Amino acid sequence: VQLQACGGGLVQAGGYLRLSCAASGRTFSSYTMGWFRQVPEKEREFVGAIRWSTGISKHADSVKGRFTVSRDNAKKTVYLQMNNLKPEDTAVYYCAAGTGIIISSMSSHRNYDYWGQGTEVTVSS
Repeated sequence: VQLQACGGGLVQAGGYLRLSCAASGRTFSSYTMGWFRQVPEKEREFVGAIRWSTGISKHADSVKGRFTVSRDNAKKTVYLQMNNLKPEDTAVYYCAAGTGIIISSMSSHRNYDYWGQGTEVTVSS
C-alpha cells in the first residue's frame, strides 16, 4: 500500500487549502482513511477520517465546521478540504490507512497501518 499526500503550502490565516492523498497498491473498499497532523515535540493529532466504502466520516472538534474529509473512489484519492485556516493549524499533515477500524477508534493513530510521507501546512497570521 502506498499513500502519496500533497497540497500543503503557505497560506494566510482565513485562507484555504485542499490536501490530497492518492492511494495505490490494493483495493481500498475495506479501509478507513485518516488525516493526522503533527508539530515538533507533540504527539500526532487526529484531524479527520472517512470510511472508504460508506463515506462515513469523523472530524476532530478543533476542525469541525472548517475541515472536511471526502473521497473519490474512481481516483482512489482522499481529500482534506481546509477552510478558514488558523495559525494553530500549522503542522505536517499525514494521511493514513487502516482496516477494521470502528468509528469510535478512528481518532487513534495506532489503528492505522499505512502512512503517507506528510505534507507541510503553514498558516501565517
